[in-house]
Amino acid sequence: MKSHRYIPMTPQNEAEMLEVVGASSIEDLFTDIPASLRYQGTMPMSEMLDEYTLTRHMSSLAGQNADTDRYTSFLGAGLYDHHLPSVINHVISRSEFYTAYTPYQPEISQGELQAIFEFQSYICELTGMAVANASMYDGATALAEAASLAASATGRKKIIALSTIHPESRGVVRSYARGLNLDVVEVPYGDGVTDIGVLTEAIDEQTAVVLVQSPNFFGGIEAIQAVADLAHAKGALLVVSTNPISLGLLESPGKLGADIVVGDAQPLGISMSLGGPTCGFFAVAQPLMRRMPGRIVGQTKDIDGKRGFVLTLQTREQHIRRDKATSNICSNQALLALCASVYLSVMGRQGMVDVADLNVQKAHYAAQTLSSIPNVKLAFQSPFFNEFVLALPEGTSVADVNTQLLAKGMIGGYDLSLSYPELSGHILFAVTEKRTKAEIDLLATELEAIL
Repeated sequence: MKSHRYIPMTPQNEAEMLEVVGASSIEDLFTDIPASLRYQGTMPMSEMLDEYTLTRHMSSLAGQNADTDRYTSFLGAGLYDHHLPSVINHVISRSEFYTAYTPYQPEISQGELQAIFEFQSYICELTGMAVANASMYDGATALAEAASLAASATGRKKIIALSTIHPESRGVVRSYARGLNLDVVEVPYGDGVTDIGVLTEAIDEQTAVVLVQSPNFFGGIEAIQAVADLAHAKGALLVVSTNPISLGLLESPGKLGADIVVGDAQPLGISMSLGGPTCGFFAVAQPLMRRMPGRIVGQTKDIDGKRGFVLTLQTREQHIRRDKATSNICSNQALLALCASVYLSVMGRQGMVDVADLNVQKAHYAAQTLSSIPNVKLAFQSPFFNEFVLALPEGTSVADVNTQLLAKGMIGGYDLSLSYPELSGHILFAVTEKRTKAEIDLLATELEAIL
């Protein structure tokens, strides 16, 4: 095997291991599984390929994806086609960051720790909160962890989740709640936003937390201050999940009464990557700091007075007694958090204002243009950020519309009937700063022709 020294398993290796475990073949290792449950025959795949042929084959498969390099995307619903400044890849591709993992030894991890510290600082500034952690897996798990924290802090069992929260995020919250014996109550929406009257009746002295997303799944701007007042009046906490780009224009949730602010940092310079990975952020008011999941990087000084960075708080079960841990999150998304930090540093304060404004202006132009198509109308009249819902003519299949748009080189909107059965024939469009007037006008032309 000298000519193939990088092949990790040779026939001789296999034979030696089988001899040690007392098996005559690989098949013997699966005898405990009934033959009726095992796959019979040969898997429908190609024969062994050489490296060049395999690369071409994989490229061919990848080319079947409708990626945003070749298609104009109007699909949001959690992942957004924002501009990615080229400097981001230049920074995160450096081996010091690209290969870095958990900074257990601060004396040799100062660069990584400082990068995380800067991310935390940016998130605090964006959200208006006192403390942020080193990042979460994504926005959905951040929301669920926030609900768990609130239940622990208040000693209550009832979680109120507004139905305008991303359906998948609500699903993750329910999964967490089931394991913690918490009750999740969903409050319905009105005109694309929360029905405050119904919410008022739902909140009581057993409520631990109210979860709200703003901009919400429909793109609508929720009345965070009003929800905060209702929650706090009953001794409950308020968790706000937000799109960080929107904070370039909207008041920070922290200043509107939020106790915990979470979200997904994907809009901040992180590639859609056909579905992930992304990076969640998590920020709290000062009294909740020691209950935060994950880890916090702090700034300090060494014995010579030089600035240094350390892991300040680590409340996860890997570091402290399991019964004292606030979460079992295993790590943080350091590389993607760095993407967000580079994006924010490149954009600056005014850049964040400008990109948020472009999202608002272009989305509203698109909403006005598309709703002028005969028999098409805006489903809701509430203020929105960069997503909006259109009601298509009765009996129209959103799936068919999207199939025809795809044939024209456009990725259409999200079919809301997949998550909200009552919204059959409704489509959720997202318009970011990347979309041009010509692209929006073309979408309107093609949509009208299809209908």
